Amino acid sequence: METRRIGISLGNIGALHDGLGEFALQIGTRVAAQAPAWRAQHGIAIDFHLREKLAGLFGPDVGYLPVSRWQRLHHVQPQPFALWHSLHQLNKNLPPNMEPGGPRVVTVHDLNYVYGRNAFSTWRHGRRTRALMRRTDVVVAISRHTAADVQRELRWTGPLDVIYNGARSFVNAPREPLPGWVDEDARPFLFHLSRMSPSKNPQAIIELARAWPEMPFVLCGPPSDDAKALRAAVKLPNLQFHLGISDAQKAWAYARCTGFLFPSLTEGFGLPPIEAMHFGKPVFLARRTCLPEIGGDAADYFDDFEPETMKRVVQAGLARHAEPGRAAAIQAHAAQFDWDRAADAYLALYRRLLKLPPG
Repeated sequence: METRRIGISLGNIGALHDGLGEFALQIGTRVAAQAPAWRAQHGIAIDFHLREKLAGLFGPDVGYLPVSRWQRLHHVQPQPFALWHSLHQLNKNLPPNMEPGGPRVVTVHDLNYVYGRNAFSTWRHGRRTRALMRRTDVVVAISRHTAADVQRELRWTGPLDVIYNGARSFVNAPREPLPGWVDEDARPFLFHLSRMSPSKNPQAIIELARAWPEMPFVLCGPPSDDAKALRAAVKLPNLQFHLGISDAQKAWAYARCTGFLFPSLTEGFGLPPIEAMHFGKPVFLARRTCLPEIGGDAADYFDDFEPETMKRVVQAGLARHAEPGRAAAIQAHAAQFDWDRAADAYLALYRRLLKLPPG
């Protein structure tokens, strides 16, 4: 009997340091680990569709299909696929030829374009996403908030599952101090980690730092153009930028910070707050999009971004954090968001759609 195939498409993801890259790496690694068992038990092989430079990323037990720009117009593979899963809604490549009735699955991380963009940008992104939906049979959303956006904004009435992302714990990872700090540094500081685009709202943190000169602030993230522009433009004695930090430096910052600030305006999930919660740290989020769903009662929330109001929220949250059991409750909340559990849910979805026995 000919081997059937599942295709998992990363699209044009080229770096693994942002949210989509982390999602692809964590889910892909776990699905690939099950490939030998799926081949032996079900006669199903797993192929990853990705940029050529990432070929081999998930080991030798899976196949690799190169992404081509021509696949935006026409995508044919030598063998039709039993199931095709696009790992994100920004994937512009068409699904390939499918077996009759073979389901095409898309994970939608967010529809952030509907929040705060100009009318033309909203229309353009909406048109592209609706075109994606027309070649999709099953949608997975990474939060209930995103699921509601898909139903409301895209008029989606088809099958829709919610599978929460996991979030890596860096608690037991190696630690390295940030530049200018020492390992056992006792200085307090408030920490923020993102690519610092306008949607992440770093300006609110900068204004809070300006209004709270006695509190140190540390902003970290990849060396994006937005982050580099902020570092060049903003000079405050109590504000540091550290770009391109290592995982060891990130682990140190999570472990040593007084609290974690994430006043993002638009999120589909938000990995850094959960990463900080693994350390039992007080986390302060914007009460926007999915963040109240993800943070729950374990976080404190900014209802506006006036610096004095933000300062009061942080001070009250830090005082509450001193209560017995608070750090442990935050850690327990973070433990819900587990990559093994997320990957198991995707594999269960594949089994259901392919009418395979439960694992």
